[in-house]
Amino acid sequence: MARVFSGIQPSGGMHLGNLLGALRNWAAYQSEHEAVYCVVDLHALTTAPDPAELREHTLAAAALLMSAGIDPERSTLFVQSSVGEHAELAWMMECTVGFGELRRMTQFKDKADRSDFVSAGLFTYPALQAADILLYDTDLVPVGDDQRQHIELCRDIAERFNHRYGDTFTVPAHVIPETGARVMDLQNPTDKMSKSLESAGTVAILEEAAAVARKFKRAVTDSENEVRYDPVAKPGVSNLLGILASASGRTPQAVAGEYTQYGPLKADTADAVNSLLDPIRNRYAELSSDPAEVARLLAAGADKARTTAAATLKRAQTNAGLLPRPPLAPSS
Repeated sequence: MARVFSGIQPSGGMHLGNLLGALRNWAAYQSEHEAVYCVVDLHALTTAPDPAELREHTLAAAALLMSAGIDPERSTLFVQSSVGEHAELAWMMECTVGFGELRRMTQFKDKADRSDFVSAGLFTYPALQAADILLYDTDLVPVGDDQRQHIELCRDIAERFNHRYGDTFTVPAHVIPETGARVMDLQNPTDKMSKSLESAGTVAILEEAAAVARKFKRAVTDSENEVRYDPVAKPGVSNLLGILASASGRTPQAVAGEYTQYGPLKADTADAVNSLLDPIRNRYAELSSDPAEVARLLAAGADKARTTAAATLKRAQTNAGLLPRPPLAPSS
């Protein structure tokens, strides 16, 4: 059974793109693979979030993952900062990756151009991401296509470390889901739906059903009246077709054959999305009413994660020539 690892930042409410592009696939992987999932709160520090909001968002993200089908009994679910080995291995990864490699990261360039303050952590983000993945002897990393460059760099780092110090890390493979991998903004259908960019075209998973319906009703299409799947010529219509197809388990081309007008397509897509979101919203309401239970489940997940992470870190440290960590002195 292959091991799968992926993580998500606690930077506010998750949206429909997260659900269709990642979370539903994460839940499915639990039946096929050994799954390890992480709320990557250390990565969130690159944007200097408000401390109270970070704590709140971290618990909310974990509760939402559980609501979307991540079962702590079937997978390992935890918060990144609860397992100190992530930060320790990240330094070793920073010492393995090249400055030029980090400078070429497209996401760093894009985020740096939009920010007045660029932290060193944002620059070395891929090194911590590599540590996240490599700590768990990961075989498969299911992330969106926008993360392909980071996973390729992670593979390069693992291979370089193995070449220098001997067989240490499993070299992971990047997995992109066949459907629902790229959900676009309803108002700007040439842009990916994003929680980091405020837009009326982003549909939050926990958004009320009436608000979701209004957003789909106002979704941008085009001046034509033909319903067909053509992401280049008809990005808005194609986005609706892709969302409805993903929500209903069909192909966009098959869905397109059922419509001749945009209005019914928008209405049916909204209905399908709300049917998908209803049980998630209900389960989230239950979990959020008991934050202590969410914290307990995360603590149990961290204990499970630490067993594997500690063994991998010790192997990496030994192979790289670091002395064994001395035992703690007995307390007086």
